[in-house]
Amino acid sequence: MSDAAVLASPASGTARSGATGKLVALALCGLALVAALAVDLSTGPSGMPFETLVPTLLAGPHGADRMAATILWQLRMPEAAMATLVGACLGLSGLQMQTILDNPLASPFTLGFSAAAGFGAAVAILFELSLPLPALYAIPVAAFAMTLLAAAIVYLIARMTGASPEVLVLAGIAVLFFFQSLQSFLQYMASPEVLQQIVFWLFGSLQKATWSGVLTVSVILALTLPFIIRDCWQMTALRLGEDNAASLGVKTWALRRRTFVLTALLTAAAVSFTGTIGFIGLIAPHAARALVGEDHRFALPMSALAGAAMLAGASAFGKAVSPGGVIPVGIVTAVIGVPVLFAILIFAKKGRLA
Repeated sequence: MSDAAVLASPASGTARSGATGKLVALALCGLALVAALAVDLSTGPSGMPFETLVPTLLAGPHGADRMAATILWQLRMPEAAMATLVGACLGLSGLQMQTILDNPLASPFTLGFSAAAGFGAAVAILFELSLPLPALYAIPVAAFAMTLLAAAIVYLIARMTGASPEVLVLAGIAVLFFFQSLQSFLQYMASPEVLQQIVFWLFGSLQKATWSGVLTVSVILALTLPFIIRDCWQMTALRLGEDNAASLGVKTWALRRRTFVLTALLTAAAVSFTGTIGFIGLIAPHAARALVGEDHRFALPMSALAGAAMLAGASAFGKAVSPGGVIPVGIVTAVIGVPVLFAILIFAKKGRLA
């Protein structure tokens, strides 16, 4: 059969139609992200009106209206950029975790990575950790290091016991409870003033965002993306089952090892600068698969876009509900995350989101 005949075949046309629908879904999710960012940038305690947003944005950080430029470019823009990056990191790491573990409940939060980051931050706050770095980086560096330590513990346990998905999940749950107990112990030891700082960090907030933090997360995301994209086909094959993937030439253990390292880096980068943010890494992958299916060529960018849009929307919601004192975004995602997850599961079950 000629190439023209193959392209003209019904199966080929169906594939093209399916790919077009997925691209449309990606475009719509991108528009949702842009809308959420617009709302996020136009709300906040300063009261800068929406009509001022576009002129200030076009004027740049050195615009004539210094007050508006400072509010937008030094306060709101770093938060919006961090929301986009952190949401994308959590969405990507959540989808990859659920794939390599074949578990719909897997996420950076449920496997203990976020709890480990919280413990690292609590140690830095309680003992006023001194590092050969600017004070602004002491807490993020401690949180980043503890996240990688938690990943190393899970990895070593899995390596010693055969690295099955079940063992990885159980090891992650054990790490979760271990670091949560250490968090509780440090909070018990802390003075009321220090305890307040620890609890605020654990809430998860974008108010700590700075341009230097945005740059750090951007670099880590940019460095991991080529490896994630390279493994797209193998990750899709793994969704067909361990045996089927192996029959197609996928080295499943090597794939899990690489992916585990990448998700640890993405999660560490995300939570180190914002604190504990739950449900994004769990919900975004479910939304992505419901909208574009299991093909990781579409599911990965959709999960990243969905995570970014959800976190930007949660940030805008927190500002709108409490204009005088912004609600930490971690609280918003926890409260809204449960009904959203229920809705995704119900609609997917009914086949409305194929």
